[in-house]
Amino acid sequence: MTDASPLLSSAAVRAAGQRMLADGLAGRLDHWSVDPDRLADVARFVATVTRAAYPTLTVPFHSRWRHFEAGGIARWQQAATQRRWADKAQRTRAAFDLAIVSVLLDAGSGGRWRFTESQTGMSFASSEGLGVASFHLIAGGALSKNPGDPWRVDAERLVSFTTDDLVRAFQVSDENPLAGVEGRVELLRSLGRACLADPVFALEDGPRPGGLADHLALSGNRIEAPAILRSLLDHLGSIWPSRLRIGAQPLGDTWLYERWRRADDPLSAYVPLHKLSQWLTYSLIEPLIERGIDVTAIDGLTGLAEYRNGGLFIDMDVLGLKDAAQAAATHQVGSPLIVEWRALTVALLDRLLPLVRKELGVSAERFPIASMLEGGSWAAGRRIAREKRTDGSPPLKILSDGTTF
Repeated sequence: MTDASPLLSSAAVRAAGQRMLADGLAGRLDHWSVDPDRLADVARFVATVTRAAYPTLTVPFHSRWRHFEAGGIARWQQAATQRRWADKAQRTRAAFDLAIVSVLLDAGSGGRWRFTESQTGMSFASSEGLGVASFHLIAGGALSKNPGDPWRVDAERLVSFTTDDLVRAFQVSDENPLAGVEGRVELLRSLGRACLADPVFALEDGPRPGGLADHLALSGNRIEAPAILRSLLDHLGSIWPSRLRIGAQPLGDTWLYERWRRADDPLSAYVPLHKLSQWLTYSLIEPLIERGIDVTAIDGLTGLAEYRNGGLFIDMDVLGLKDAAQAAATHQVGSPLIVEWRALTVALLDRLLPLVRKELGVSAERFPIASMLEGGSWAAGRRIAREKRTDGSPPLKILSDGTTF
């Protein structure tokens, strides 16, 4: 039986990205050309965007918590301060519940959807809208089986979550369509089933996603960020639909790339990317720190292989399609063109990071990759997309099932 574990790490994501970039620089890719000389321009642009957003260059991590602050409102901080927690562990479980569910609901919204917050009257689109909508879904107790305690997500409620529940909570209609509704709902149901099946999620409470915090705390007062990712892949790998497996092991955000296949290496044709799982890892770091756990080796994680970071490199001509007609086509997530692009994005973000640090005059300790993503490359990708296209859409059309980006 082939051991799939080498694919379940950020190191594997980084290695695949570096190999793809080497192929691109050598002209061996089928779909993309790479111009590394353009990275200096990208670094200057990312540094400019970062300075505008964070003039003191104290840049937080790119995580779900930033979207809960959309419109300048510290929603979680306000709610957490008002609530009386029995201890730090209870608060961390609630924060994990919120982050895990919200990240899983975040895959791209489509170009037309918006969420209007009744409490403020403000309207949000894209990741901010999905973040605020999921915040209120949980704050309203929709995923708690205890009417007196809205700030919990119980596995039983996740399993019974319906399309109508999501449509109602996220204000979805024919005039306000949200991409991948069914995929998001099934992902939450699968999350509930995983929590019910795995005792890791019920060490100190009933089965809930937040129970993973108690499991991670068993490591003591220090944990490396890649170990958090591995725990997510081990314990939540089963939730991803229609994905590859080796034996009984689900591979998550991993894709076949036949050009690399070798008869003597059964893992050679697999490209791991783990975008949502890594973003979730970034989003769990802050609650763990608040609990008193020191999270180290944050740069052991990689940049995120998604359409804002990847779109930045296309829109700034680091990456170019060998067949320009492909820009108008709609692509499956698992197509070779998209797999190449996403792996290239990971490697190019690694190359970009020291250039941005130099432009900003900051150290690696002060500015890990999680801060560059936030400051940063993700925001720069969104900004240039809006400059290039009136609707701010990414430069590629991707058929989303609501579970990848």
